[in-house]
Amino acid sequence: MKIIIDNKIPYIKEAVQKIADEVVYAPGKDFTPELVRNADALIVRTRTHCNRNLLEGSQVRFIATATIGFDHIDTEYCKQAGIEWTNAPGCNSASVAQYIQSSLLVWKSCRDKKLNELTIGIIGVGNVGSKVAKIAQDFGMRVLLNDLPREEKEGTEQFSSLEKIAEECDIITFHVPLYKEGRYKTFHLANEEFFQSLKRKPVVINTSRGEVVHTDALLKALNSRMISDAIIDVWEHEPEINRDLLEKAFIGTPHIAGYSADGKANATRMSLDAICNFFQLKGDYEINAPAPTSLVIHAKNHEEAILQIYNPTEDSIRLKTQPELFETLRGDYPLRREEKAYIIKY
Repeated sequence: MKIIIDNKIPYIKEAVQKIADEVVYAPGKDFTPELVRNADALIVRTRTHCNRNLLEGSQVRFIATATIGFDHIDTEYCKQAGIEWTNAPGCNSASVAQYIQSSLLVWKSCRDKKLNELTIGIIGVGNVGSKVAKIAQDFGMRVLLNDLPREEKEGTEQFSSLEKIAEECDIITFHVPLYKEGRYKTFHLANEEFFQSLKRKPVVINTSRGEVVHTDALLKALNSRMISDAIIDVWEHEPEINRDLLEKAFIGTPHIAGYSADGKANATRMSLDAICNFFQLKGDYEINAPAPTSLVIHAKNHEEAILQIYNPTEDSIRLKTQPELFETLRGDYPLRREEKAYIIKY
């Protein structure tokens, strides 16, 4: 049993040795046909494009991507080649929700806003969007939901159209997968037409996929004040991101919204579990995130505690100072835990 693993996948080395005879680690961008030819399975992230060019002629039977998204996997080719694959849906949904929660608190403080007087539109109400809706409700916000696939299955009652969100929302946040074609197409969902339809100069947040928001249209909307602010974690053409957009973003980070240690541990565990299931192996291992440096948070109130646990401003400053280090900042991301890891004392 030979497994090739992206060398940035954490907390995996001890566990994978219990199920594999041979393990090879490599940077995600350096996976080659020669490297994977004799592998039985791959564990990858978004930087490895699993397509015919990489896989043809190999003995790879299974691919696990330790990510929610799977647009880097050519699913049609894998089907033709008899290669099974899996992603890790929901693995880092709490982490992305934490990012949104902290970003909203930073924004409302800097812009002197009261969240309980605002309306938020959540586009995509899956694992992440549902958690963001709960956070927004806890803040006392009015919440509008948009999710076309769910609306078609569940009915229109709890969902709003994009047109209504464009008209009524002070904050619009995207949590959709990237679909480049088809009836649920999300590629450039936020395009020039979308921005021109906005009525309330909202804050736009994107933590889904960079290609969901058209960069030039977003910049034009910022420059012409069709939107008031942008909070951007995912970018078109990563890691060669638009420096002008980064400079003008209220918060700009290197695709790390889902990078809590908790989310990473979940993704690693889900990937190994899937391999064990596929190859009918006994998975006798534990994968846990490291403990935070200090378990106790002292704060005046819950909002202060949230920002002590995680403040995205620090990530934004690092990227804005050295945008050329996008991949390094992402690959060597410091330990970040979610609220459940702490004891909060008021």
